[in-house]
Amino acid sequence: AQAAIQATDKDPIIEAMKEGRLFRFAVALLQICVAVTFANAFTTIPINNARRVAIHQPRAKHPSRIAATTRLMAKITEKEASSAIDKVVRALQKDKETNQELGRLTKTNNVLGFGSPRPGIIAVRFNASFQKGGMGRSSIPLPFGLGQSEKSEGRGTLVGQVKASLDANTGKLLEVTVFRDLGYGRSFNMKV
Repeated sequence: AQAAIQATDKDPIIEAMKEGRLFRFAVALLQICVAVTFANAFTTIPINNARRVAIHQPRAKHPSRIAATTRLMAKITEKEASSAIDKVVRALQKDKETNQELGRLTKTNNVLGFGSPRPGIIAVRFNASFQKGGMGRSSIPLPFGLGQSEKSEGRGTLVGQVKASLDANTGKLLEVTVFRDLGYGRSFNMKV
Protein backbone atom coordinates (compact mmCIF):
# COMPACT_ATOMS: atom_id res chain seq x y z
CA ALA A 1 0.00 0.00 0.00
CA GLN A 2 2.92 2.32 0.78
CA ALA A 3 4.39 1.56 -2.62
CA ALA A 4 1.16 2.71 -4.23
CA ILE A 5 1.23 5.97 -2.23
CA GLN A 6 4.87 6.59 -3.18
CA ALA A 7 4.00 5.92 -6.82
CA THR A 8 1.26 8.51 -6.72
CA ASP A 9 3.67 11.07 -5.21
CA LYS A 10 5.82 10.71 -8.31
CA ASP A 11 2.83 11.39 -10.60
CA PRO A 12 3.75 14.40 -12.79
CA ILE A 13 0.29 15.99 -12.45
CA ILE A 14 0.44 15.85 -8.65
CA GLU A 15 3.98 17.23 -8.75
CA ALA A 16 2.83 20.09 -10.98
CA MET A 17 -0.11 20.81 -8.64
CA LYS A 18 2.23 20.94 -5.64
CA GLU A 19 4.55 23.42 -7.36
CA GLY A 20 1.69 25.56 -8.70
CA ARG A 21 2.70 25.05 -12.33
CA LEU A 22 -0.69 23.62 -13.23
CA PHE A 23 -2.50 26.67 -11.82
CA ARG A 24 -0.20 29.09 -13.66
CA PHE A 25 -0.67 27.10 -16.87
CA ALA A 26 -4.48 27.26 -16.51
CA VAL A 27 -4.36 31.04 -15.88
CA ALA A 28 -2.14 31.59 -18.93
CA LEU A 29 -4.45 29.49 -21.09
CA LEU A 30 -7.47 31.47 -19.86
CA GLN A 31 -5.72 34.78 -20.64
CA ILE A 32 -4.95 33.61 -24.17
CA CYS A 33 -8.60 32.59 -24.69
CA VAL A 34 -9.84 35.96 -23.46
CA ALA A 35 -7.37 37.85 -25.68
CA VAL A 36 -8.41 35.87 -28.77
CA THR A 37 -12.10 36.38 -27.98
CA PHE A 38 -11.68 40.17 -27.65
CA ALA A 39 -9.54 40.32 -30.79
CA ASN A 40 -12.28 38.56 -32.75
CA ALA A 41 -15.02 40.71 -31.24
CA PHE A 42 -13.44 44.04 -32.20
CA THR A 43 -12.24 43.28 -35.70
CA THR A 44 -13.89 45.35 -38.38
CA ILE A 45 -15.10 44.08 -41.71
CA PRO A 46 -13.29 45.74 -44.63
CA ILE A 47 -15.44 47.36 -47.31
CA ASN A 48 -14.12 45.01 -50.01
CA ASN A 49 -15.71 42.08 -48.11
CA ALA A 50 -19.21 43.56 -48.41
CA ARG A 51 -20.31 40.67 -50.62
CA ARG A 52 -19.41 38.15 -47.93
CA VAL A 53 -21.26 40.19 -45.29
CA ALA A 54 -24.43 40.26 -47.39
CA ILE A 55 -24.56 36.46 -47.27
CA HIS A 56 -25.13 36.56 -43.50
CA GLN A 57 -28.02 39.03 -43.72
CA PRO A 58 -31.49 37.51 -44.02
CA ARG A 59 -32.97 37.82 -47.47
CA ALA A 60 -36.60 38.49 -48.22
CA LYS A 61 -38.27 35.44 -49.70
CA HIS A 62 -41.02 37.39 -51.41
CA PRO A 63 -39.98 40.97 -52.25
CA SER A 64 -43.41 41.69 -53.75
CA ARG A 65 -45.07 41.12 -50.34
CA ILE A 66 -42.68 43.52 -48.63
CA ALA A 67 -43.26 46.23 -51.23
CA ALA A 68 -47.01 45.86 -50.80
CA THR A 69 -46.85 46.38 -47.03
CA THR A 70 -44.67 49.51 -47.01
CA ARG A 71 -46.58 52.73 -46.54
CA LEU A 72 -45.69 55.92 -48.29
CA MET A 73 -45.96 58.89 -45.97
CA ALA A 74 -47.45 62.06 -47.39
CA LYS A 75 -45.02 64.93 -47.15
CA ILE A 76 -45.90 68.38 -45.95
CA THR A 77 -43.98 71.57 -46.49
CA GLU A 78 -42.38 73.70 -43.81
CA LYS A 79 -44.92 76.44 -44.55
CA GLU A 80 -47.83 74.05 -43.86
CA ALA A 81 -46.16 72.91 -40.65
CA SER A 82 -45.57 76.51 -39.56
CA SER A 83 -49.23 77.43 -40.10
CA ALA A 84 -50.29 74.29 -38.22
CA ILE A 85 -48.04 75.22 -35.29
CA ASP A 86 -49.48 78.74 -35.29
CA LYS A 87 -53.03 77.30 -35.10
CA VAL A 88 -52.06 75.05 -32.20
CA VAL A 89 -50.39 77.96 -30.36
CA ARG A 90 -53.48 80.18 -30.80
CA ALA A 91 -55.73 77.38 -29.59
CA LEU A 92 -53.56 76.77 -26.52
CA GLN A 93 -53.48 80.50 -25.72
CA LYS A 94 -57.29 80.81 -25.99
CA ASP A 95 -58.18 77.71 -23.99
CA LYS A 96 -59.09 78.63 -20.38
CA GLU A 97 -58.48 75.15 -18.97
CA THR A 98 -54.98 75.12 -20.48
CA ASN A 99 -54.21 78.52 -18.99
CA GLN A 100 -55.34 77.37 -15.54
CA GLU A 101 -53.51 74.05 -15.68
CA LEU A 102 -50.25 74.99 -17.43
CA GLY A 103 -50.18 78.76 -17.56
CA ARG A 104 -50.04 81.20 -20.44
CA LEU A 105 -48.12 79.98 -23.50
CA THR A 106 -45.38 82.60 -23.89
CA LYS A 107 -43.30 81.23 -26.73
CA THR A 108 -42.41 78.19 -28.79
CA ASN A 109 -38.82 77.20 -28.12
CA ASN A 110 -38.05 74.85 -30.99
CA VAL A 111 -39.80 72.63 -33.49
CA LEU A 112 -39.05 68.97 -32.92
CA GLY A 113 -40.75 67.54 -35.97
CA PHE A 114 -43.64 67.60 -38.39
CA GLY A 115 -45.10 65.27 -40.94
CA SER A 116 -48.14 63.42 -42.15
CA PRO A 117 -48.60 60.01 -40.51
CA ARG A 118 -51.82 59.37 -42.43
CA PRO A 119 -53.16 61.00 -45.58
CA GLY A 120 -55.07 64.17 -44.73
CA ILE A 121 -53.49 64.52 -41.24
CA ILE A 122 -50.75 66.95 -40.23
CA ALA A 123 -48.81 66.07 -37.08
CA VAL A 124 -46.52 68.56 -35.34
CA ARG A 125 -44.34 68.34 -32.24
CA PHE A 126 -42.60 71.30 -30.61
CA ASN A 127 -41.40 72.62 -27.26
CA ALA A 128 -43.26 75.54 -25.71
CA SER A 129 -42.84 77.67 -22.59
CA PHE A 130 -45.83 78.18 -20.31
CA GLN A 131 -45.83 80.72 -17.49
CA LYS A 132 -48.33 81.15 -14.70
CA GLY A 133 -49.10 84.66 -13.50
CA GLY A 134 -48.32 85.30 -9.84
CA MET A 135 -49.92 88.68 -9.07
CA GLY A 136 -46.59 90.47 -9.40
CA ARG A 137 -44.75 88.34 -6.83
CA SER A 138 -42.40 86.94 -9.43
CA SER A 139 -41.64 90.36 -10.90
CA ILE A 140 -38.29 92.08 -10.61
CA PRO A 141 -38.37 94.60 -7.71
CA LEU A 142 -37.69 98.26 -8.48
CA PRO A 143 -34.85 100.01 -6.63
CA PHE A 144 -35.39 102.10 -3.48
CA GLY A 145 -38.56 100.21 -2.51
CA LEU A 146 -40.62 101.70 -5.34
CA GLY A 147 -42.55 98.45 -5.90
CA GLN A 148 -42.24 95.87 -8.62
CA SER A 149 -41.77 96.23 -12.36
CA GLU A 150 -44.01 94.70 -14.98
CA LYS A 151 -41.13 92.54 -16.23
CA SER A 152 -41.22 89.02 -14.80
CA GLU A 153 -38.17 87.14 -13.56
CA GLY A 154 -38.96 83.93 -15.39
CA ARG A 155 -40.03 82.01 -12.32
CA GLY A 156 -42.83 79.55 -12.75
CA THR A 157 -41.91 78.77 -16.34
CA LEU A 158 -42.80 75.28 -17.52
CA VAL A 159 -41.30 73.93 -20.72
CA GLY A 160 -43.58 71.33 -22.22
CA GLN A 161 -43.52 69.23 -25.32
CA VAL A 162 -46.62 69.81 -27.45
CA LYS A 163 -47.86 67.05 -29.74
CA ALA A 164 -50.77 67.93 -32.00
CA SER A 165 -52.68 66.57 -34.98
CA LEU A 166 -54.70 68.65 -37.42
CA ASP A 167 -56.92 67.92 -40.37
CA ALA A 168 -54.97 68.98 -43.47
CA ASN A 169 -58.07 70.00 -45.42
CA THR A 170 -60.01 72.00 -42.83
CA GLY A 171 -57.23 72.94 -40.39
CA LYS A 172 -59.34 71.69 -37.46
CA LEU A 173 -57.48 70.44 -34.40
CA LEU A 174 -57.95 66.72 -33.85
CA GLU A 175 -55.85 66.29 -30.70
CA VAL A 176 -53.47 68.40 -28.63
CA THR A 177 -51.34 66.92 -25.85
CA VAL A 178 -48.80 68.77 -23.71
CA PHE A 179 -46.18 66.68 -21.94
CA ARG A 180 -44.93 68.60 -18.91
CA ASP A 181 -41.22 68.94 -18.21
CA LEU A 182 -40.27 67.84 -21.72
CA GLY A 183 -42.07 64.53 -21.47
CA TYR A 184 -40.94 63.48 -18.00
CA GLY A 185 -43.97 64.84 -16.16
CA ARG A 186 -47.72 64.36 -16.41
CA SER A 187 -49.44 64.96 -19.71
CA PHE A 188 -52.30 67.38 -20.32
CA ASN A 189 -54.85 66.70 -23.06
CA MET A 190 -56.63 69.77 -24.35
CA LYS A 191 -60.30 69.23 -25.10
CA VAL A 192 -60.85 69.85 -28.78
